[in-house]
Amino acid sequence: MTRGFSLIAIGALLALTATQTFAAGDPARGKTKIATCVACHGQDGNSVDPQYPRLAGQYADYLAQALHEYKDGQRNNAIMKGFAATLSDQDIQDVSAYFSTLPSKLQGLENHIQGD
Repeated sequence: MTRGFSLIAIGALLALTATQTFAAGDPARGKTKIATCVACHGQDGNSVDPQYPRLAGQYADYLAQALHEYKDGQRNNAIMKGFAATLSDQDIQDVSAYFSTLPSKLQGLENHIQGD
């Protein structure tokens, strides 16, 4: 009986942790948090300058991971590190969700890969 209860308690704890860790972002809230992003990435997430990535239509998980990596220094870009440092985990989820909902104008990688 005690072992069964322990397994249930562990399962419940894991479920709560997973829910908090992988909370989905809210695109509507994300739209209100992109003021600093639009200067480089464009209002619609489709930067016209090839030095800035197009964010529109990217996977939310990818965008969130990239922002976390800028924030903790795994990705080395002083400008993005500074912007990402101001974002909470929920902000990152929301901004990522917002950009993922936008239509991308990127048809291919031609002229969008450095060195071309």
